[in-house]
Order: sequence, then structure tokens, then C-alpha cells
Amino acid sequence: QVQLVESGGGLVQAGGSLRLSCVASGSTDEVESTRWYRQPAGNQREWVASIMNHGLTLYTDAVKGRFTISRDNAKNTVYLQMNNLEPGDTAVYYCNTLRPNMQLDWGPGTQVTVSS
Repeated sequence: QVQLVESGGGLVQAGGSLRLSCVASGSTDEVESTRWYRQPAGNQREWVASIMNHGLTLYTDAVKGRFTISRDNAKNTVYLQMNNLEPGDTAVYYCNTLRPNMQLDWGPGTQVTVSS
């Protein structure tokens, strides 16, 4: 099992930036990819970005060019740099890891609020 803890959320004005962190512990050597999801209030959780073990990164269209996912293997940490934030980015952000046999682990989430 992998334990995940997100941090870095907060309140920011539109156009501002935040960097989210996702620190992993436990069976981190089994992780195949790490993903960021978000869930706006009253809506379903949606995928935001992924980073694979071999380095490939993927983004949903809504954040391309504004968000960057990266990782520091020495710190077992994955980051989500979010620039030019918009009110539509307001949500609870979760990180998630995928391990063999489709095992998923989730963090408790961190709130991001973007004011107009």
C-alpha cells in the first residue's frame, strides 16, 4: 500500500500560481504512475494530469499550457505547478498512484480556491 499526503492548496486570485505537493510513503517502488485529480464542489472527480515512471506526462485539455506535473524521486514527491489560475480551477485536488493489478491509492486532498 502507498500512503499519500497532498499539500500546497490555498486561496489565490485569478492569474496567480500555486504549487501542490504529493508525498508518498510505503510501497513506493511499486508505483507505475502518479496522477492528479480534482473535484469541484457538487461535481464529479476529474482527471487533471499524469506522470509515468518513464517520465511521460499527460494533461487534460483544460490545463494544458498552465499546469506542469513533475516529480522528485529522491523525495518521493510529485508536484503540480499551477499557473495563470482561473476560478474554474477551484476544487479539492487529490493525488493518486497506480500500482500493479490496478491497485489505486488516494490522498485526502487539498483545497484550491481561485477568486475572481
